[in-house]
Amino acid sequence: MRPRLLCALGVALALAGCGGEQRPAAGAARALPPVSVTTVEVRARDFPVVLHTTGTVTPLSSVDVKAQVASVVTKVHVHEGQFVRAGELLFTLDARADQANLEKAQAQLARDLATLDDAKRQLARSRDLLAQGFVAQGAVDTAQAGVEAQQAAVQADRAAIAAERVNLSYTRITAPGAGRIGAISVFPGTTVAPGGPALLSITQLDPIAVAFSLPQRHLGDALAALQGGGAAVEAALPGAAPQRGRLSFVDNAVDAGSGTVRVKAVFDNRGARLWPGAYVDVSLTARTLAGAIVLPQATIVQTARGPQVFVVEQGKAHPRAIAVVYAEGADAAVTGLKPGERVVLDGRQNLRDGSAVVERRDAAAAASAPLPAQ
Repeated sequence: MRPRLLCALGVALALAGCGGEQRPAAGAARALPPVSVTTVEVRARDFPVVLHTTGTVTPLSSVDVKAQVASVVTKVHVHEGQFVRAGELLFTLDARADQANLEKAQAQLARDLATLDDAKRQLARSRDLLAQGFVAQGAVDTAQAGVEAQQAAVQADRAAIAAERVNLSYTRITAPGAGRIGAISVFPGTTVAPGGPALLSITQLDPIAVAFSLPQRHLGDALAALQGGGAAVEAALPGAAPQRGRLSFVDNAVDAGSGTVRVKAVFDNRGARLWPGAYVDVSLTARTLAGAIVLPQATIVQTARGPQVFVVEQGKAHPRAIAVVYAEGADAAVTGLKPGERVVLDGRQNLRDGSAVVERRDAAAAASAPLPAQ
């Protein structure tokens, strides 16, 4: 009884196996439907490398004006916040003592000139008497020495007059350069001295500079841009339109603590929109990647093996590894693709290698396409 039962069970299993081989799988009977995707064309164009940082508005010159002689302020010719030109009169100091010293030196010069004329006449008479044999050569030499000594005295008088005129000029304080006046700390009647505080400060506002720092890895780009006439730089106050300037300075050392290098850019500031000490957002075009392969960043898929994109070829999508050279805004410059190839923008999350795709036109392409003729 047991052998018959085992035999019947074996026959049943064999028949079941044959029947399973003849029945096709449901998945193999029908192919997967194509995936609807949006694609964009890879393009080659010049791609600027733009660095973003923050900077501080810095004047090209800011001068503290101080008195050079001890005196008393007699008149203030300017007011706070005024724009002045170079050489414009700022203050007048009490000049009576310096004027008197100048007149004294001039009087001394006049007296020494008269003495010099007399010494020259004495020398001439001594030479005549020597020719007639009435005096010895020593008398002529003495007269000659007197003339030379008096000439030296006259020269010293003229130097003293020049010095007194310099001291007198210090009583008229003028602007060393053009700019805007800050707070004025003195008034008529104030005693001033060379070692005292500044009377006022003059800050140049146009043109003006913006100082900022760049990472050490961009030092070569900054130096190359500086030699080429200065790279384009944009500076913008919060909520304001950016202003354009040019790179003008790269420091001679890298800060070892931060690993950055200090640079400056110069801007036209006729409207005084940039104010010293203000913080601004800075954009520096360090260099331009000529003929770069550019595509939207949204097409790039980050994987464990690195970035890749899906390239559509003959109706099928295939992954391709790429290398991102530089990314800015919505675009990225990459390697590993050719101009004209089409990559998947939307729908890439449903793709596998070899997936069939149906391309849709993206909204931007549809909007830019010409309308059909009516």
